[in-house]
Amino acid sequence: MTIVAAHVQPATAPTQLPSPSPTDEESSSSVTTASRTLIVLILHLSSTWVDGVQQVPCYFIFGDSLFDIGNNNDLQTEAKANFPPYGIDFPGGATGRFTNGRNMADILAELLGFDGYIPSFASTEKGQQDIFKGLNYASGGSGILNETSKNHLGEVISLDQQLQNHGKIVSEIMRIKGDKKSAKDHLGQCIYTIGTGSNDYINNYFLPVFYRTKNQYTSERYATVLIQQFSQPLKDLYNYGARKIAIFGLGLLGCTPAILAMDGTDEIICVDSMNLAVKQFNNKLIRLVDKLNNNLPGAKFSHVNVSGISSTPIPGVTVMKTPCCEVGNLTVNNEALTCTQFGNSCPDRAKYTFWDGVHPTQITQVFIGKRAYKAQFSLDTCPFDIHHPAQL
Repeated sequence: MTIVAAHVQPATAPTQLPSPSPTDEESSSSVTTASRTLIVLILHLSSTWVDGVQQVPCYFIFGDSLFDIGNNNDLQTEAKANFPPYGIDFPGGATGRFTNGRNMADILAELLGFDGYIPSFASTEKGQQDIFKGLNYASGGSGILNETSKNHLGEVISLDQQLQNHGKIVSEIMRIKGDKKSAKDHLGQCIYTIGTGSNDYINNYFLPVFYRTKNQYTSERYATVLIQQFSQPLKDLYNYGARKIAIFGLGLLGCTPAILAMDGTDEIICVDSMNLAVKQFNNKLIRLVDKLNNNLPGAKFSHVNVSGISSTPIPGVTVMKTPCCEVGNLTVNNEALTCTQFGNSCPDRAKYTFWDGVHPTQITQVFIGKRAYKAQFSLDTCPFDIHHPAQL
């Protein structure tokens, strides 16, 4: 998810698809404020390889910049994060992840017990055995609609294109295994996550200077169009053998620093018009999940309530309206709002909800990822969390 926005002041100065076949301050006088911050960070981020045992044979990832780990690095696009200060807390540095450290795909791989992060599709070569453990197809800036982000950001890999890429991998798995049934049995045990749709709003519907959708549709009708368009890739994924599929709903886009900056006022907490559009989409998405589960034999689709989870306070996080990294003096007609290349970032990153104008910090993503994997409250996921099908 990448966004175009007005200036936000930082906290510091700072090819061919094969035809689908049917069928996660201060505790004592001896603890300094800095130490306390570090302790909070460790407590929230210490989930690495949580269960120690890989729970599923593979994990496949689709979506936008919340899940992208570098698929955009070689594209002709403004939607990139392969430069500092991105990755300041990640062992590999700036890899293309749109945050300071691990992103949602990494966190869920840890919670599922994988002994390493799932590689990107862009880094995979034909015949690699790693494809049996899964791949990450996500692309920053991408959306459900093929045109989303492309008019002003350049190249992005839409959800349809990501499914085409997956089709190639399914064909390769079938070729290596030598028969269709064993490949489908393998794919049916994998976990699949999809997080997309945010850019269809922030980099399409709410950018009328580049896109016509807001002039064509009410927000209610636009949500219906998106869900109708979303339905077919999900069915295609099922027909490729996927059964355990978690779909991440949209977060509260109207509460991000960039959207608040676009509104131009300091008094409001969130932009209601955008959050209403998000709610309309999420409500329809839940109904789509129910429909898919009822109509597709053996399907275990689930909805992750990102808006609900992210509404819960995160212990230790106190800065919610300001990005942690230095961002440029941008306007809605300029390039995507990301951290300034080689710019400054806040030292107390465990206190911030947002890393840049729209992407969450690592600590926020850990918080959401843990509750997507194992729900803390009944409304976190529906009809079940990611942990449930992973154990089947």
